[in-house]
Amino acid sequence: MAYEYVIVGGGAAGCVLANRLTENADTSVLLLEAGRADHPWDLFVQMPAAMVFAIGSRFYDWRYESQPEPHLHGRRIYQAKGKLLGGSTSINGMIFQRGNAMDFERWAADPGMESWDYAHCLPYFKRMEAAQNADAWRNDHGPLLLERGPVANPLFAAFFQAVQEAGYPLTTDTNGYRQEGFGAFDRTIRRGRRVNAARAYLHPIERRDNLDVRCGTFVNRVLFDGPRAVGVELTHRGRVERIRAEEIIMCGGAISSPQILQLSGVGAAAELERLGIRAVHDLPGVGENLQDHLEVYVQHASKQPVSVAPALKPSKRPEIGLRWLLSRTGPAATNHFEAGGFIRSNDEVTYPNVMFHFLPIAVSYDGKTPPGHSYQVNVGPTLSDARGSVKITSTDPRRHPAIRFNYLSTEQDRREWVETIRCARQIFSQAAFEQFDGGEISPGPAIQSDAEILDWVARTGEATPHAACSCRMGTGNQDVLDPETMRVHGLDGIRVVDASAMPYVTNGNIWAPVTMLSEKAADLIIGNTPLAPDPAAFYRHGDSVPSAT
Repeated sequence: MAYEYVIVGGGAAGCVLANRLTENADTSVLLLEAGRADHPWDLFVQMPAAMVFAIGSRFYDWRYESQPEPHLHGRRIYQAKGKLLGGSTSINGMIFQRGNAMDFERWAADPGMESWDYAHCLPYFKRMEAAQNADAWRNDHGPLLLERGPVANPLFAAFFQAVQEAGYPLTTDTNGYRQEGFGAFDRTIRRGRRVNAARAYLHPIERRDNLDVRCGTFVNRVLFDGPRAVGVELTHRGRVERIRAEEIIMCGGAISSPQILQLSGVGAAAELERLGIRAVHDLPGVGENLQDHLEVYVQHASKQPVSVAPALKPSKRPEIGLRWLLSRTGPAATNHFEAGGFIRSNDEVTYPNVMFHFLPIAVSYDGKTPPGHSYQVNVGPTLSDARGSVKITSTDPRRHPAIRFNYLSTEQDRREWVETIRCARQIFSQAAFEQFDGGEISPGPAIQSDAEILDWVARTGEATPHAACSCRMGTGNQDVLDPETMRVHGLDGIRVVDASAMPYVTNGNIWAPVTMLSEKAADLIIGNTPLAPDPAAFYRHGDSVPSAT
């Protein structure tokens, strides 16, 4: 059977496109996901606090690792990627951040990218979301259900007071008029249950007659007839198949999309030919420009027993799990990333370049905690100028490509890391935390000089993971995609719609901007008139506004 569209990847972008492209009953769509379904009975997907069990599990996570990072003491950095419908939205931390309006002004400043400024992106952000605070910047009736963090723990009140004492403002909405500042976060949680991309976009329409969804289906390569993509070769239950389509849309993310393109003969021709792959199209930008966010945990012990540490005790899990099953409430019903903020680490940057996530417990993504009560910020620069790459090393599509992020490889990156840790320490040293502060656990009082801070970051930094930009939009020599169509330059019948299409990673968690990009790309693919630009104002540093706007 031939399809009009084959979508490769059932993550955020793939779910959005499957929904929008099948709104026309005459359009046939096949969605291919290499992982499995996101079953409604799967507690590790549906229960927000259970993400610590899914990340790192071979059943839920593709478990990528970078090559030894030269500036991180040769460590391989783990990069989680969801291995089921919904993609990484089925295992991530559920933090919803659009990015700063200036991120999209930056996109639009590149040649050919004029239609990707904030005014053109805002209508798609609004179309996709169902927030709890509709206003000129937010919508309350889109498919993606959001809730604001309750921030009821007393440590959140201390955090908000401390940031003000340190000289930073509060903001009522980090996704609204003013991102800069601190406040409660929007989260992709509704009534105690994770809202992944499949729940938001795919499951409500999966019975459409013009949509086929196949899980456990591994795409080996795209098939070409000259410069035109005509189908895909895939493996399903050990059997190799070929499926024809009028168009192929790559939605595999910043690692898988460039990998499959390279396996299909699209990339730097000399590198492909060394592996015995015939070059269909010499496009050296494929797999280049890789960007990500590195983060660390700045942790403090708490003198008062107010953290959520008791909820993480193994003996408490049956009680907490049962409460969640019966009422969708309690410690299992939250991601605990309920608040945070965005700051500028120096006066040279025009908008926030550092992101904070505050937690009322010190804990790593694998669930490890120090003894006793504690609290922490997950923190890191968001606009690093370090650039990496994704390159295949084999013709075997199941072998992970060589991934290198080059964290800490630039002077700017190193400078901003030192500034970031000093800013975090400044916040935790304020009077608001005095009644709680039992001393710094990490990095620890012995780490003080710039060199010691950078060495500590190099030894402990982790990927968020927000891999992006490896098939970037633009019109330059290293660009891969036409910004007006999402088509791969120089080819027909093939497009890329996912985080790899970003020209620059945004300054927050990337699910929201990927969903926006996919909503906008759906109109470009279908040929709909794009949504009219929204002239809503946004905050620029130096504007005179109330401190809590």
